[in-house]
Order: sequence, then structure tokens, then C-alpha cells
Amino acid sequence: MNLITSPGYSLQGSVTLAGDKSISHRAALFSVLAEGESRIENFPDSGVSQVMLSALSALGVEWELSGSSLRVDGCGLTGLVPINAVINCGNSATALRLLAGVLAVAGIPAVLDGSKSLRRRPMGRIVKPLRAMGVQVEAQQGWLDQDRITAPLRFARRDPGTKLEAINPCLHVASAQVKSCLLLAALAADAPTVIREPAVSRDHTERMLRCMGVEVRSEFLDSEGLQAVTLVPFSSLSLKPLRFSIPGDISSAAFLMVAALITPGSEISVKGVLLNPTRTGLLDALISMGADIGIVPGGEINGEPFGDVTIRHSSLQSVQIFGDQVVSMIDEFPAFSIAAAFAEGDSIVKDAKELRYKESDRISGLCIQLRALGVEVDEVHDGFIIHGGKGVQGGVVDPQGDHRLAMAFSIAGCAAAGPVIVRNAEIIAESYPGFVSTLQSLGGVLTVKGPGDEE
Repeated sequence: MNLITSPGYSLQGSVTLAGDKSISHRAALFSVLAEGESRIENFPDSGVSQVMLSALSALGVEWELSGSSLRVDGCGLTGLVPINAVINCGNSATALRLLAGVLAVAGIPAVLDGSKSLRRRPMGRIVKPLRAMGVQVEAQQGWLDQDRITAPLRFARRDPGTKLEAINPCLHVASAQVKSCLLLAALAADAPTVIREPAVSRDHTERMLRCMGVEVRSEFLDSEGLQAVTLVPFSSLSLKPLRFSIPGDISSAAFLMVAALITPGSEISVKGVLLNPTRTGLLDALISMGADIGIVPGGEINGEPFGDVTIRHSSLQSVQIFGDQVVSMIDEFPAFSIAAAFAEGDSIVKDAKELRYKESDRISGLCIQLRALGVEVDEVHDGFIIHGGKGVQGGVVDPQGDHRLAMAFSIAGCAAAGPVIVRNAEIIAESYPGFVSTLQSLGGVLTVKGPGDEE
């Protein structure tokens, strides 16, 4: 489908969003390892969440989703039945890497596979440390680069009474997915596991495991300049079931926030949204750019802070993003790039090479499509430079199968000089099925048409 966003209309009102996708992935899957029934409210119904729920079915787990309420019957750490099945992870690297940790701790045979895009994502980051722990896992290796390890991943059976060997890996790239995979595997280790990383990646796994009764410690190693997470297993460990409501998705909120910031006369509020400090890098960046943003904390749910955020149209200034801040806004750079296009001056992003390994090469994709909309942008090996101040002219773009790029270019049309047409925009449903209707409810003018109808 083609999604056409027309400019000239301010955004007004308040919204409450479906639950955060990162937390929902973990809540559904960690419930499998718990003893007893878990109930999770405000569970999102999107393409990526359906991938995880389908994986639970493939594992033989009983679950029920009624509206936004999810019930999962836990199997315990050793209660999963060997299946020897292929589990399709779709386009979700998060699903694959978290499932790898579950297969490692449960010791059951299965194959993890996914889309052509997912098969290109680097998996050596989890395969190598899992093998060091004693997990028998085979992977696809590149013909040209034998060090490049990708899906499908084939896990062999392990006797439930056989412990894994505790390791103390040092991650070269801060990655919540890799860290979470290894923390899950560490539940079956014979001693405490210490994972070190160069920056603080999102910590939903640590917070959730603590609420389930696991001893997990986080600290900064001043002498090494690294972050360390320690998980302590014990032989009689059983995880408590989960009972909580997931805060609103901060990554989905990012597009609404930027849309309001760049569109004259706009003021919107996002209620009950996740405010975990490892996920608020975009908010910090926008505030430093001069954004008029008000935050009212609402407390914590299951260890996760949340609150209300109000955003008003603002004149923005350029900013530089690098180092640790990249990690805290790794999924929000598509939204950030639109804000930067409307900001005065040159906004510079560096230390963000990890963007090349997302659903698409987001550095290249952003630069190519922004140019199609009249934005002046330079691509560099680990980021980009957006020469702001001229806004967006309008035009036709193709997100190349990346849901976040599709939403970013759509909000650009709210304040562009002319309409923005996003081709193949159906990919948005992968993560935010209600995106179009939400923007329309706030006053945005978005039109859905079939291919070839944009003229």
C-alpha cells in the first residue's frame, strides 16, 4: 500500500499506547520458564508480538490472548518438552536471540530460523559464548566469510541434570539482545555469570528476572570502564509467574513526539509511557535540541518506570549524538533524523555502526530516502550528518521493508512543504498496527491508497 501524509494540520490530543515491544517479548517468553500462570496486561498485538506467541505454540506452551490480556501457563526451567521443530522468528532478531537463551537453559532440541533479512543478521555474538558454556548449537557460516555466523541455528538436546559452564564474557558491542540471551542461559550455569559490556544497554531482562526472584546485580567497573551484570543461579531456582501491565511503547511514542515537535501549533500528550532510563535517549536528545517536553513520572510497574509526556511544537537546534547515548536511542534514530532535518544547523551522529545491522541498513536507507525528500545529508561509515534548517520538501520514498523508516518518513509529511508518499507502507503493522489511526485521531491527514494511486 501507499501511505500519503499531507502537511498543514496541527496535532492535538492525548494517546495511550500498546505495551512496549521489548518488554512484551520478554514477558511472554520468561513466563514460559516460570512456575505457574502468568498474566500480562496491555500486551501489544502486532507482527513482532505474534511471532513470539507463535514461537510459544511451537514450544508446546499453552497461552491465550484476549484483547490485550495475555495468559501463559509456565513450564518451569526444565519443563519444556523436546520438540525438534523449526521455530520461525520472522524478521525479529530479538525473538531469535531470546529464544536461543531459552533453548540453552531448557536443553531441548529445536531450530531457530526466520526471514531472508533475519538470516543476514550476525549471530556469532550469541553462538560463540553459548558454545563456550557447553551448549551444542550449529549455525550457518558464510561462504566468503567463515567467521560470519548466521541463522538458522540448530540446538541439540542436553540432559536436564547437566549444568552449563559459567563464563565471564566481555561484549565488544553493547547489546541487550546478546546480554539477555546469555543471562537466560546462565540460569542453568554451575556458578555465577558476569557479563561485561562497553555501555549500559537496555536492562528489561535484569529488571524482569529480579521481579521473578533471580539474583541479578548491575555495577559499573570503574577500573575497566565497563558495565557488568552478574547473575547468580542456584539449584532449587524456580521463577515466579508475572502479573503486571506493560507501560506504553516508548519506541512507538517517538514518532508521535517528533511529529508534534515539527508541526506548527501542535501539542500532544502520551500517557503511561515507558520511562526506563536505558530507553530515553531520544527524549534527552530532543530536550537538548530545545524541544518543549514536559515529563510527569507515574511510578514503577514490575520494576519499570513510566509516566506521562507532553510535547509541544518547538524550534530545534542541531545536536551531536555519539558514545553511550547511541545505545540508549538505538531504535529511535529514524524518528530523530526527521527532527534533525527541521533543526537549525548540522546534526552529527557517530559511533552508530550497529544501525547497519537492523531490519535494514538504517544508515544507508535513511540517507538515500531523506535525499529523496529534499534533505541534505552525508553518509559516513558509523553514522550520518544531517544539514538541517530547510525541513522536508516532500516526495516519494520506499522504506525497503523497514517499519521504523516507514513511520519516520510518514511523520515527515506532517510538516513538509508538500505531501510525502511512503510506498510499501504495510510493513508498519510489523510493530505499530495503529500508527495511521493514531495520527489521524490527533489531527494528522494520512491517506491509504493502493499501488499506483498516488498521482
